[in-house]
Order: sequence, then structure tokens, then C-alpha cells
Amino acid sequence: MLAIFHKAFAHPPEELNSPASQNGTKKPKPPAETLNDFLSHHPQKTFSMNFGQAAVLAYVPQDNPFSPQQRLFCGFDGIYCLFSGSLNNLCTLNRQYGLTKGTNEAMFLIEAYRTLRDRGPYPADQVVKDLDGSFAFVIYDSTAGSVFAALGSDGGVKLYWGIAADGSVVISDDLEVIKEGCAKSFAPFPTGFMFHSEGGLMSFEHPLNKVRAMPRTDSEGFICGANFKVDVYTRINSIPRRGSEANWTAEWESHS
Repeated sequence: MLAIFHKAFAHPPEELNSPASQNGTKKPKPPAETLNDFLSHHPQKTFSMNFGQAAVLAYVPQDNPFSPQQRLFCGFDGIYCLFSGSLNNLCTLNRQYGLTKGTNEAMFLIEAYRTLRDRGPYPADQVVKDLDGSFAFVIYDSTAGSVFAALGSDGGVKLYWGIAADGSVVISDDLEVIKEGCAKSFAPFPTGFMFHSEGGLMSFEHPLNKVRAMPRTDSEGFICGANFKVDVYTRINSIPRRGSEANWTAEWESHS
């Protein structure tokens, strides 16, 4: 999967952007070049959608449709979801949300997101914590112009993110595409975390604890993005809102 979001919509963590990317011989690429790199890796199968200057989504269907680790892409009512992995409790979740038995993981996540966006009764971290399995997903709400991504805590699926030449955030499970597109400004997406363009980055396992950025150093000694970890000793007193009209952000604030 590949998702690229303009910085005005995604608000990526500042710590992802390494000064070494601009000072080194290898520079970050514009988003269009990163998309072309991704498409060139799978020229016969890749599907992509472009949302003007706001976003680009692309994915490659899996070769084996019966593989337990799925790659899915779905869209409904202006909401689009890229999903990798599998949910062990999908049938239970579908019943809980009143969905049909054949609803796949990506369609379920779109419905769960819509429920939260429209002031659902549960905090966002609890909804993600209820997902049992190995998973990574990226949701783009084209109507609200918002981004939501999460990675399961078991490490069964890999996800990476970084900063493109124009400051856009790049999210992908293809490490080589991330390295080529973001130069030194990239890092593994932290397991057990979720990111929303208005609410920022937080652990869905420890939502009341602060998140700390730990600089990453590569083999040449350059700072290479940052690893994000839960500070188990520091709790959040209040979670600032970025944009008072964002309904989703209220879910983050429910823990304050």
C-alpha cells in the first residue's frame, strides 16, 4: 500500500523530518516520483487514485486471494481505506456494527470510522484496541480532508512513514519506496499506535500516556527520522485540539 497526503491535510510529526535529508547527497523526492516508483515495482497490478493536491492512494492486490494476510482497498461515501493483514474477530465486529457477514476488513473500518466521525459513543482508541489480529490501515476522508492510520501491536504487519520533498507525509508497507522517496526523513510506524491528522499520534494501548520521539541514527551517523514510544511515566493532562470543528478530535479529548 501507498498513501501520500499533503502536509496541510495530514500534519505529520515534525520529528519525522530529518535535517540530514536536505544536507546529504540523497534528497527526498516529490510525491509524484514516489508514486511512480511504487507503480513501477508492480506495473501490471497496481491501482491508484489521485485526489488533486490533497492525497494519492495506491495498492497492489495480493497474488493469493486465500492468503490470511490480505491487502484490500475500498471506498464508500467519500471515505477510502487501504488495509493489510487480517482481523480474527471480524465476524463479531460486523455483528456489533450491524454489517453483513461478507463485509471485509476495509469496509468494516470505513463503517467504524464513520461511526466515530459522526460522534459515536466510543473513544477512538477503544475501537482500534478492539481489533484482534495483525493489521495496518490508512483511511482518507475526502469530504473532511482528514487522515487516520493505525498499526497493530503484534508486529505481524510492517508499516513505514516519512516526509517527501514538499513536506507531504508518505505512508507505505514498502520500505524501499519509503527510503527512496523520503531519504533520511522516515521511520517505522510505531506498533500499537494510531495517527489522525487533527488529533496527532497516540498509543491506542496507552492513550493516557504521552508519546516521546526518539531520534534514529543510521549507519553513517545521520539522524534518520524518529522512533515514537510511550512515556510510561508521564500522563496526559489535556489533549489540545487542532481545529475546533473536527468531530474526530473530540474522541481524543475524551481522555483529558
